[in-house]
Amino acid sequence: MHELKLGDHFLPMSRQEMKDLGIEQLDFLLVTGDAYVDHPSFGPAIVGRLLEDAGFSVGLIAQPDWRTDIDFGKLGRPRLAALVSGGNLDSMVSNYTAAKKPRRQDDYSPGGIGGRRPDLATIVYANKLRQVMKGVPIIIGGIEASLRRLAHYDWWGDRVRRSILIDSRADVLVYGMGENTIVTLARHLAAGDWNQALSSMRGICYSGKQVPDESAAVFLPSYEEVEANKRDYARAFKLAYWENDPRNGRVVAQRHGDQYVIQQPPALPLTTEQLDHVYELPYMRRAHPAYEVFGGVPALQEVQFSITSHRGCFGSCSFCALTAHQGRIIQRRSTESLLAEARLLTKLPGFKGYIHDVGGPTANFHEVACQSQEVRGACRGKQCLHPDVCRNLKIDHNEYLEVLRQMRVIPGIKKVFVRSGLRYDYLLADQCDDFLNELVEHHISGQLKIAPEHISRRVTDLMGKPGRAVFDEFRTRYQAVNEAKGRKQFLVPYFMSSHPGSTMREAIELAEYLRDTGMRPEQVQDFIPTPGSLSTAMFYTGIDPLTGKEVHVPCSEQEKSMQRALLQYWQPKNYRLVLQALQEAGREDLIGYGPKCLIAPPRPRATREEDQGSRRKDRRETRAPKPKGRRQAPRR
Repeated sequence: MHELKLGDHFLPMSRQEMKDLGIEQLDFLLVTGDAYVDHPSFGPAIVGRLLEDAGFSVGLIAQPDWRTDIDFGKLGRPRLAALVSGGNLDSMVSNYTAAKKPRRQDDYSPGGIGGRRPDLATIVYANKLRQVMKGVPIIIGGIEASLRRLAHYDWWGDRVRRSILIDSRADVLVYGMGENTIVTLARHLAAGDWNQALSSMRGICYSGKQVPDESAAVFLPSYEEVEANKRDYARAFKLAYWENDPRNGRVVAQRHGDQYVIQQPPALPLTTEQLDHVYELPYMRRAHPAYEVFGGVPALQEVQFSITSHRGCFGSCSFCALTAHQGRIIQRRSTESLLAEARLLTKLPGFKGYIHDVGGPTANFHEVACQSQEVRGACRGKQCLHPDVCRNLKIDHNEYLEVLRQMRVIPGIKKVFVRSGLRYDYLLADQCDDFLNELVEHHISGQLKIAPEHISRRVTDLMGKPGRAVFDEFRTRYQAVNEAKGRKQFLVPYFMSSHPGSTMREAIELAEYLRDTGMRPEQVQDFIPTPGSLSTAMFYTGIDPLTGKEVHVPCSEQEKSMQRALLQYWQPKNYRLVLQALQEAGREDLIGYGPKCLIAPPRPRATREEDQGSRRKDRRETRAPKPKGRRQAPRR
């Protein structure tokens, strides 16, 4: 039986903590844009614990003040290297809203206070370390580095940026999840031969004047070419996109000026035993005590009593960059390891009997898509679920369901929820109804969140998502199961506005669908072009890189605002934008009082002025009379 134990110490964040652990000089210094939470849902904690497990000492500097040198030198010069991560999110996503306004809230900072990390944090931290610690190798990683590893479009600056490896002046970039890669690299650093080993390692990028084996490499259009020509950008994206597979991916090279950024093939998927080991390391499973005065770190609340069951996603949604970061091949933990973690959670302070989630990027993708992926990798140029479910796809919820069944009978556990995203097209393809039945009966807390994103076939095809008919079928089945179980549980659908391919026609089509189904989504998401995704390449170029076809892109703030308003057309604050959208689209038939209308017609100006005058008169007549008598002198 697997047994997980809590750690007995945090990674040191001060000289005193180093002294308490008997460390005179660190082997590795880890700098991160997030607060330090020692939990396996936070990348720096995993990296630090893995290196510690491999025999190296690691110290951590969380959210240093980048305007001075003080924080960067407080733990001293590391013996082997400095590691840099922007955090669990791209720092620009952390710092700005979809409207490019600074966020006041940052869940990965103490007390949720925003503004504690710089823009493009990986670049800023790495360059600061280069100044403070000359000669120390600098290794960058994390999702920001991973998704910006080649020339990429940056929406916040509205320009094509160079590889983050070049702008950060780092020695090595570790992309993907990186566990095996960072330990292998650490051992080469300790042996002193890391420079010679780069060309044979997986899961890294490095720069050089020449590509070691040009005949085996895929050469992308250069940074200068993709910056100058959008078709070259689209071509470069497509070439790199098909090399993201660990089984069949090749070396990728892209010239930046007089040097190449060289991307080695992705790291091989972790075995079940390796992934178990990652999550069974002795984490403290809480935020560092230094943050108690701030009330902790909000991001921990959602995951503290959740369990990661697997990695990877073969759904390949175009707007999600997981294909470039975690890959399409599912890597899963053993049932024994998952149950051991569940038993550990029951012993943690604050546990009230509820496991908030058991899942991964997509909860019901618990096993590898097909046997072919394990041997030859994911199919180049094909998707597992789009445009139709592949006939070779292994559709089976039994292993995942068995985990949930065993977990919910562990003493001390009252309920096990599934809150990770579900692919309902995969669920519908399962000939057995056991998973849906038990999901409804045992694993939903009143509502099930799913993400159809859109219902127009033109848009869902570009998103890589199932169309309206599949969503309708799932809604019908879900409702029927709830009725059979005597439950009143609701669907909470997420929809996205302004995705590439969505013209005003498609936006209105979605609004009409919401009208006909009676759905009133409280939250809608305006598409944000984050680095590394296929949808972002469409947004920047106006081209679908995989087909070469032109795509309409809602770029202007006015069009984006109208499309977003249509998703909540019933809200009074959106009336003017919805009215303008319908008029510009020639859909005045949706303005009126009929059952198919979205909004009422605008009132004549005279009527509005009369109503305003009447309201002013009513206020005067109902205003309380002023008391008579001597006026009081004003207070000083």
